Amino acid sequence: MRKQKWLITGVSSGLGRAFALAALDAGHTVVGTVRSVDDLRAYEALEPGHAHGRVLDVTDADAVSRVIAEAEREVGPLDVVVANAGYGLEGTFEETPQAEVRRQFEVNVFGAMATLQAALPYMRRRRHGHLMAVTSMGGLMAVPGMSAYCGSKFALEGVLEALGKEVAQFGIHVTAIEPGSFRTDWAGRSMTRAARSVDDYDELFGPIRQARQKASGNQLGDPAKAGEAVVRIASAEKPPAHLVLGSDALRLVAAARASVDEDIRAWEELSRTTDFAEGAQL
Repeated sequence: MRKQKWLITGVSSGLGRAFALAALDAGHTVVGTVRSVDDLRAYEALEPGHAHGRVLDVTDADAVSRVIAEAEREVGPLDVVVANAGYGLEGTFEETPQAEVRRQFEVNVFGAMATLQAALPYMRRRRHGHLMAVTSMGGLMAVPGMSAYCGSKFALEGVLEALGKEVAQFGIHVTAIEPGSFRTDWAGRSMTRAARSVDDYDELFGPIRQARQKASGNQLGDPAKAGEAVVRIASAEKPPAHLVLGSDALRLVAAARASVDEDIRAWEELSRTTDFAEGAQL
């Protein structure tokens, strides 16, 4: 396997750290972004000479561009870029303040877009590269109490779908990584929770929040195995546009897609009534 140069955002914990560890274990060089100098030192100590840390806030697009340019110049041409940095925002739609929704999109959508957009010109000129972003099974299905989070991940899915079709002509691959429930701090200390204010949601949402908190630390998914899977597709000749990780994600995504298909079939006749008699088909 050819040794690659990677850049992964958000490597101080969670899946980002698992991806970085797997890539380093495979002999690759990994530029990893973190939020503090202490995290940077801890990351670089993992594999001196191959683990290169950079402090970065992905919501600062200018800083993202500088870090990508610096990595290209000082570490070398990037083969794989993984926009991983993100977080979960839990709360019902009615109870979640707009400011918190905007912050969710700033990190999960615009931060990921800034990362991929900054790396793309280098890969396009080389006619080579693999752009990835971590969405979620929540980018292909939705659950109560996660409207802002799922909305951000659905948005990122759309960006990646279009991007992949734009850059395939340049030999650049694009993959949406869609994890299920993994044993990280995502549902614990890393999650932001909107304050409860409307009693009408107690019966529906109370048990969901309690179950998620109870399951934190005992999730089905193994982060190390997720890292191995991502490293594997980075060396594949024809990597997937969608990489669903975890049997829970496979089950829930399949059920959600079947529900959409059912609506399409049930209302197909009505859908066709909205056409002009003569018109151009896409």
